[in-house]
Amino acid sequence: MVQVRLDFKTEKPELPRDLDKLIVSFFKASLQNFSPELYEQLYGERKAVLKTFTYSLYLPGAKFLADKIVLKGNNFSLYFSDSDIGQLIQFINAFKLMRFKKYSMNRNSMELQKVYAEKKEEITDSEIIVKIQSSLVVRKHEAQDNSDVYYIYNHPDFGKTLKKNVEIFLEKLEIPLSTEGFSIVPIKGKKIVADIFGRKTDANIGIYKLTGSPQLLNLLYQSGMGSRRSEGHGKFEVIW
Repeated sequence: MVQVRLDFKTEKPELPRDLDKLIVSFFKASLQNFSPELYEQLYGERKAVLKTFTYSLYLPGAKFLADKIVLKGNNFSLYFSDSDIGQLIQFINAFKLMRFKKYSMNRNSMELQKVYAEKKEEITDSEIIVKIQSSLVVRKHEAQDNSDVYYIYNHPDFGKTLKKNVEIFLEKLEIPLSTEGFSIVPIKGKKIVADIFGRKTDANIGIYKLTGSPQLLNLLYQSGMGSRRSEGHGKFEVIW
């Protein structure tokens, strides 16, 4: 099991607040440069495609201001994982082609310096303790009025809704795994308000207990869990 670490250098020690838009645009540019076919498959002008990857960011000493994120130095890192190993290899090759190229952002630029493939231990237990690395978004979509309800860790429907999110993910991608026995229990949960493509959204960080089959937990370990995974949400690290 592998995750990819991308180390970036910035021209100025700051990043835009709408960081998700920047990172998704970087992914798109990487794929367009490497494989227009994969770009079209994932981001083409048709109905939104459910994706199998997620990412989290490490922003050293970050201070979040109203209009920007100020970093301690001119660098940050991104951790990327994908449950589709073939697609992951294509992303790694796409990222490698972006090394040492300036990527413009608002009156600033970033440059990918290094691409590492890091091994992660497979999950063999049916009960694990995890730390959320990129905020967990638990969403219930109301088809009647096309609205969304977002749940935080202490809501009685939090666990049930996350399980439903996982079931939809498996069903749409035709992955033959069961969610029987899957559950999430907050150990030290915390609510945050995440900026998701400019929209303030309730989300969750902290430490949780996950229960489920090792096969399902390994899948979620690579793909993330919940909603908005491919936009930098739902990635977790196993701490016990």
